[in-house]
Amino acid sequence: MANEKFTSLTIPLLKAKKASGEKIVAVTAYDFPTARLADEAGMDIILVGDSLGMVVLGYENTLPVTMEEMVHHTRAVSRGVKRAFLVADMPYFSFHLSPDETIKNAARFIKEAGAKAVKIEGASPRRLEVIEALIEAEIPVMGHIGLTPQSIYRFGQYRLRGSDWEEAKRIIKEARELEKRGCFSLVIECVPEELGKIITEEVSIPTIGIGAGRFCDGQILVFHDLVGLTDGHLPKFVRKYADLASLIKEALMKYAREVIEGIYPDLEHTYHLKPDQIKFLSRLKTKFPRSSQKKIRKRSS
Repeated sequence: MANEKFTSLTIPLLKAKKASGEKIVAVTAYDFPTARLADEAGMDIILVGDSLGMVVLGYENTLPVTMEEMVHHTRAVSRGVKRAFLVADMPYFSFHLSPDETIKNAARFIKEAGAKAVKIEGASPRRLEVIEALIEAEIPVMGHIGLTPQSIYRFGQYRLRGSDWEEAKRIIKEARELEKRGCFSLVIECVPEELGKIITEEVSIPTIGIGAGRFCDGQILVFHDLVGLTDGHLPKFVRKYADLASLIKEALMKYAREVIEGIYPDLEHTYHLKPDQIKFLSRLKTKFPRSSQKKIRKRSS
């Protein structure tokens, strides 16, 4: 697409990528600097995922993340995005309510935070009703099927979904229903590649895979995972493209060592007065002898 690098992406442009076979690249972001870098790197979609609960806020899982936290981080991300299509995750229990309450929550991402769409996990009958209400309210929705992290207490663990016939059949049905209800795209998480391929062929909307194989219309990874900022076990589908944790730790240790040894700050990184200013400072020092300075500090405290 001509000049697409300089064009803000829209839902029709994302759908056109699927039609042409051009892959969609997506990543999560949670603050202004990473959003700006992701946008400048050419990401098509930036998702403010509720994964921020684990990789930024230190929660055990995504369930404690609040609407206020999601709106706050989405607002910061939106300031760094010029081209990418910005999507915000609706956190746990922000869309498990009535359609009217869900619309109010989702609208905050659009009106207050600058998102262009929201993402909702699951495809139960009640969830489908809520999604229809959101789309009727002119709020675009990205669906999410397969492994849905907000259902961790029901699943018991983060594991591959759709590896048996019944579950695979259910996930395919969910994909069709989400398309039918008006979702503009689907995130497919942690399913066998064969299932990801079938779903991608079955629906006309773009599929964004995360651990769903090579045949989805696009891919997404958590920013902290792909740049090496995540501590501990990573899922099989994650590829680390950098090891920023080691680089950052090395820089911090070098900084600490130089401060302790008196190497930093050096002359290059220090402000200096001009000769005439030095004379002024000397006069100022004689005007306020040490005993007077102590009295001034005492009175001000």
